[in-house]
Amino acid sequence: MNAERIDQSWTPVCDLHEIVPDTGVCALINGAQVAVFHVADGNNTVFAINNYDPNSQASVLSRGLIGSLGERVVVASPIYKHHFDLRTGECLEVPAHSVASYPAKVAAGKVWVAA
Repeated sequence: MNAERIDQSWTPVCDLHEIVPDTGVCALINGAQVAVFHVADGNNTVFAINNYDPNSQASVLSRGLIGSLGERVVVASPIYKHHFDLRTGECLEVPAHSVASYPAKVAAGKVWVAA
């Protein structure tokens, strides 16, 4: 059996099928709220960023809408609709309000985040 080795710094979040494609969930990882997204691109791509939206001062990014702006895969915050790059956490409208991004991957059918 060729199981992928998961490093101790990675935290299991949930099974991939538990995140509806093109939506996100919120996970508590090491005391921090992390927004985890499953992008329906045929490759089981997952992203993780901080769940806290500094523009609205609310923990809501996991409830945002996933889309793209040019080559960027983004989530639009449900409150003020600011766009956050899912790869980098950059806020496109107010770069000073960018959030942390975290490595995320799928292994053995589970979503893992290093935060």
